Amino acid sequence: MGCKNDMAACHSAARLRMMDSLMTLNYRRLALLLTTACVLPLGAFAQSAPPPACTPARDMKAAEIYGMWSASFTNPPAGLPARATMLLQRHAEFSESLSGMVSRNMDGISKPAAGHAAKAALAGDLDEGMLLLDESSDNIAITGTWNGEMVPGSCGKVFRGVWKDTSKSAAPDAPEIPFILTRLP
Repeated sequence: MGCKNDMAACHSAARLRMMDSLMTLNYRRLALLLTTACVLPLGAFAQSAPPPACTPARDMKAAEIYGMWSASFTNPPAGLPARATMLLQRHAEFSESLSGMVSRNMDGISKPAAGHAAKAALAGDLDEGMLLLDESSDNIAITGTWNGEMVPGSCGKVFRGVWKDTSKSAAPDAPEIPFILTRLP
C-alpha cells in the first residue's frame, strides 16, 4: 500500500520507523554510556602506577646515597679482591660531604697489595652525579681514589667508574681499575 492512497497511514508508519530508530539509537547510546562507565574505571586499575621520578643526577645530594654498597671490580689489581663492601655516611665535619669505610675480605689473597689494608677510611663528595672518594688505609695518606658516575635511570643506586691505586707502593703509571658500585638493600 503506497502513501498516495493513505497519507495518514504513511505518516504513522514513518513516525513509527523514526521512533523505532530513535529508541534503537537511545538504547545504543545507553549501552555505550554504561559500557564506558564500567570500562573506564577498570582501565585505571589495569594501568600500573608510573615509576617514581628520580632525582636528576646533577641535583642529587650526598645524603641520598648514605648506606651500604657493594663494589665489584672488573679486573682487580694483584693483591686485592674482586669485591668489597662500602659504607657511606655523613662526614663529621662537612655536612654536605661523605665519609665512610671500604672493607675488603683479604682471606685467600696470598700476597696482599702493599699499602692497602682490609679496612680503609673514605672521604669525598657527590658533585652533580659524580662520586669522588679518597681512600686511606692508614688514615694519613691517600692510598686510592674512586671516581664514578651515577648510572642514568638507576635513581642513585648504581655508579660506574674507576679506582686507582695511589699508595706509595703503586707504580707511577698504575692503571685505572673499572668498578661498579651497587646500593645494598
